[in-house]
Amino acid sequence: MAKKDPMDLSVEERLKTLYQMQTALSAIDEKRALRGELPLEVQDLEDEIEGLSTRIEKIQRDIDEFQKAVTMKKGEIVEAQASVERYQAQLNDVKNNREYDTLSKEIEFQTLEIELCNKKIKEAQARIAEKQEELQANLAMIEERKNDLEVKKGELDEIMEETRAEEDKLKSKVKDLETKIEPRLLTSFKRIRKNARNGLGIVYVQRDACGGCFNKIPPQRQLDIKMHKKIIVCEYCGRIMIDPELAGVKLDKPVEEKKTRKRSIRKTVKKAEDESADE
Repeated sequence: MAKKDPMDLSVEERLKTLYQMQTALSAIDEKRALRGELPLEVQDLEDEIEGLSTRIEKIQRDIDEFQKAVTMKKGEIVEAQASVERYQAQLNDVKNNREYDTLSKEIEFQTLEIELCNKKIKEAQARIAEKQEELQANLAMIEERKNDLEVKKGELDEIMEETRAEEDKLKSKVKDLETKIEPRLLTSFKRIRKNARNGLGIVYVQRDACGGCFNKIPPQRQLDIKMHKKIIVCEYCGRIMIDPELAGVKLDKPVEEKKTRKRSIRKTVKKAEDESADE
């Protein structure tokens, strides 16, 4: 049997199909709500771990740079010490005061270079010690976050495992229903549902009001909704409206029962008064 074209469906059929899809989507939302904040917590932990990993890499790079600087300064000290020894040896062979002064200044300069290098090495080593402490603190933190993530993922997987089969079934139903709805109407429905706080894109009339925003609906508009002649949306929230009977929803009518009971009480009282008058 050929599949019916969505464009050939009557307004009544379109509304019923939309409401069936809304029911399935709401059931999916309920399943996802069971997960609570777990998906967000898992995402936050993953983001934090990624941030900590980046920070650890940067700290390690900083340590490597300081260690390279220490190695370089130690090399400069060796060169300066060699120069000092060479200049001191040359002092024994000086022929005049000018040469002596020049060599003395070179020795003094190289000695100052050695002192400066030692100072730079101490500063770098202090920074390395600080970075090492920071590195250990971040390594401990990332390990803690990884353990938390493992626990949260375990909880999330457990919940998802319990609801996965039913959720997959509902998703399959939604996909099947989507093929029965014309693209333009389906796009509008998805847009309305996305903007709705409770995820309802189509609602039925409840106590003369919109089932989504609970604003009163004029009698004539309610009549139009019951006629199923065209797609009608709430003028306040923009949700698609459907008649409760068409949606398959049975609504209680306590107000009418109360009136009937009151009328019956009045009749009983009147009857008693009449009997009393006859006596």
